[in-house]
Amino acid sequence: MTIADIRGKMRSNEEILGRVDLDDPDAILAVTTLDETDVVHAVEDNAEAIFTWNYEQGERPALNRLYEKAKTSQWNGQTDLPWELDVDIEKTIRDQNAVFNPDSTDLVPPFDVSGTPLETWGDKEFLELGIESQNHLLSQFMHGEQGALVCTAKIVETVPWIDAKYYAATQVVDEARHVEVFAKYLDTKLTGHYPINAHLRMLLDDIIEDSRWDMTYLGMQIMVEGLALAAFGMLYQTTSEPLLKQLLRYVMSDEARHVAFGVITLQEYYQNLTTAEIRDRQEFAFEAAVRMRDRFMQQEVWQRMDIDVKPLIPIIRQDPGRIMFQQLLFSKIVPNCKKLGLLDAGVPEGQKGWLRERFEEMDVIQFEDLADTGEEYETLDAVAQDRATQS
Repeated sequence: MTIADIRGKMRSNEEILGRVDLDDPDAILAVTTLDETDVVHAVEDNAEAIFTWNYEQGERPALNRLYEKAKTSQWNGQTDLPWELDVDIEKTIRDQNAVFNPDSTDLVPPFDVSGTPLETWGDKEFLELGIESQNHLLSQFMHGEQGALVCTAKIVETVPWIDAKYYAATQVVDEARHVEVFAKYLDTKLTGHYPINAHLRMLLDDIIEDSRWDMTYLGMQIMVEGLALAAFGMLYQTTSEPLLKQLLRYVMSDEARHVAFGVITLQEYYQNLTTAEIRDRQEFAFEAAVRMRDRFMQQEVWQRMDIDVKPLIPIIRQDPGRIMFQQLLFSKIVPNCKKLGLLDAGVPEGQKGWLRERFEEMDVIQFEDLADTGEEYETLDAVAQDRATQS
């Protein structure tokens, strides 16, 4: 197959996403959220359950090391976090704003909002927006962790390697703990949670519905967990709230292993895929990246505050904090995709690959040379670090 044939068979943005322009606000907002009263959501799982009668442990040493690390780095969400601490959410929002807008004396954004529904807002209203946005962000973390819980259980069921089944079983426990602690924080320290964002829900549905076991890895371990690891890291660096800071630190300790699990497994598996199969994975990675970016429009927040978000989109896109946050979310995804060979697969050395061009279009390719998570997960093991200090 020639390079021209490979490029010619890649689907367009419109075919993959249903829109030509990645930033088309009408298309993004047209994806509606669930009814807040819905508590059950069923998804068709088309995968086969795979048994393996080869119980030889250690055929894949990197996975075996990861499994041993997971067994010694478990923690208890009820007893290992300082739940006795009070949470001052107003102070938390003001402190975070000072990080992103160090020259501000209040929460009014440093750009012109005249002619928008926000033009009459003052510090009080922007504080309410900050609190709601924090609640929404943590709610989506919680929903994403439940998605990881379901997907990792599916990996146990579908992956054909015993070393991978062993490790994935430890991740199921990790994900249950993550859902537990985010739910407790939202319900006991804040004011409850938001429903799952429609774009995140669609992505999780796609991951679960796909019959191929490695697509569960790519969608969840590389894309969703990779973005979560970056987001947790950013929030950890910018929040002053001690309970949330410790919660995030411990969750990140687990998440780094989870992403490494995907990198280690797929790096081996992708070496034996055909060009057409790699093309499918590139397209899926791009679609997942855009869906995750779309969710940060936070339309559920604006709906709850009874504000029409469409006139605000040009203003939202000027917010320097949002721009930085949205870009840095891909600081784990891009280098991990590079480690898997997805950025430039199918083109001669020195030429731009299809996924590289898509990440350039999203303005996130600058992260490609950061450390991939398969190499750095042990440095993020906060649980082991704390136990070493206490001993």
